[in-house]
Amino acid sequence: MCTVAISNSPVFSPTSRASPSSCSSSPSSPFKFRLQRPPTPVSGLIRTSNEDVTVLKRKRPTKLAIPIGSLTFGVDRSTTAAAVEDRWQEVEVDEDGYSVYCKRGKRDHMEDRFKAKVDFNGDNKQAFFGVFDGHGGSKAAEFASQNLEKNIKNEVEKMGEVEIVEAVKQGYLTTDSEFLKQEQRGGACCVTAVITSGNLVVSNAGDCRAVVSRGGAAEALTSDHRPSRPDEKQRIESLGGYVDSIRGVSRVLGTLAVSRGIGDRSLKQWITAEPETKIFKIVPEFEFLIMASDGLWEKVSNQEAVDLARPLMHKLDAISACKKLVELSVSRGSLDDTSVMIIQLDRFC
Repeated sequence: MCTVAISNSPVFSPTSRASPSSCSSSPSSPFKFRLQRPPTPVSGLIRTSNEDVTVLKRKRPTKLAIPIGSLTFGVDRSTTAAAVEDRWQEVEVDEDGYSVYCKRGKRDHMEDRFKAKVDFNGDNKQAFFGVFDGHGGSKAAEFASQNLEKNIKNEVEKMGEVEIVEAVKQGYLTTDSEFLKQEQRGGACCVTAVITSGNLVVSNAGDCRAVVSRGGAAEALTSDHRPSRPDEKQRIESLGGYVDSIRGVSRVLGTLAVSRGIGDRSLKQWITAEPETKIFKIVPEFEFLIMASDGLWEKVSNQEAVDLARPLMHKLDAISACKKLVELSVSRGSLDDTSVMIIQLDRFC
């Protein structure tokens, strides 16, 4: 039996009065989970021991222009035992158009999740990408990774692509409402990218961030939602809340270090799931997009991230770029879960 207290998460203040919860799990192990091409069932490839659970690598065949299925932490139960899902130490995915690398931080449980869904068929190349950073547990991040893409798609089908900003907003709000009905604890910051009709639609709620390399110059496409942001502080105070600084970190009601996200039932009056969304035309100058949890951005600047990744992207080695970014953050003292996704935007021109 392990006790997971809110103070285990850097997003929460150690002085938070919210009550802890308990969970059952096996002793900590250095689990490592990798997904590699081809996207075929991998349940027969699992090798288990007392020390490791891993999916064996295969040599990659020639890339095929076929739809790639949903890739989400913990959804495909055939890949690993359900009891292990929160205890993965590393997750590595290297696919046509994007790569992801996630590393668990100091906690016993991985709270980050991600989603990637790509369709290269036809002239209109489409994709959905998301990185979800859970706090107070992994439930909200898990729920968002499984449901946000579907909810946004449903809204786009009702409203049409011309109303995609509103569709994304409603998709976020619907996902938040559905999660709150489950009466689960915790919350999740989100950053998503929808690619359709040659456009890049980037949204965020919380402090996950998206940064594009524009000819080698880093450009943040999102703005972190923190209580210290003047407009966010004003919004919270206008709703009867307050922002306190705890150990130099601004927190909503002295508790939560982000001001937007999915979940956070006890603070829902002040923590909105409404995202900020921007639309960009994918132009040749847009080389690649980095989407990451704050485990990266707390230690690595936007330009540093682009400068480190760019030479490897020129070598078509996106997965190594993801790994090196995570390693840089860890080398600078990051103890948080860190997830980095790099999207090759030239594949969607």
